[in-house]
Amino acid sequence: MNENQIAAAVVDAAYKIHTTLGPGLLESVYEATLDYELKKRGLRVAQQVALPVYYDEVKLQVGFRIDLLVNEKVIIEIKSVEALAPIHRKQLETYLRLMDLRLGLLINFNVGLIKHGIQRVVNRLIE
Repeated sequence: MNENQIAAAVVDAAYKIHTTLGPGLLESVYEATLDYELKKRGLRVAQQVALPVYYDEVKLQVGFRIDLLVNEKVIIEIKSVEALAPIHRKQLETYLRLMDLRLGLLINFNVGLIKHGIQRVVNRLIE
């Protein structure tokens, strides 16, 4: 599957989860259910992937964690907040750059309609 096909599957799964569970739960609940739903659909999902930072050729384990990495191609950052802040998008942009990946989805499940909680983020340095 390419990045766009993966993203479509993730959006569909997020819609199903949001329709079933609704808004207002902890991020960890949405992360676990999205992990389960995507694996059920045959996708390879890694949860809480450690992301080291390299500085001056030194590998620093500073505790960054990617919520979900799907098929080693798409990063999913999950939130359950009143409103997404610009820093949430910047965080995902940085993760994409550090992982040298092209596509990420920022998903806020704490919205009335899930379509209002999904942002597609593209690493412009890869295109």
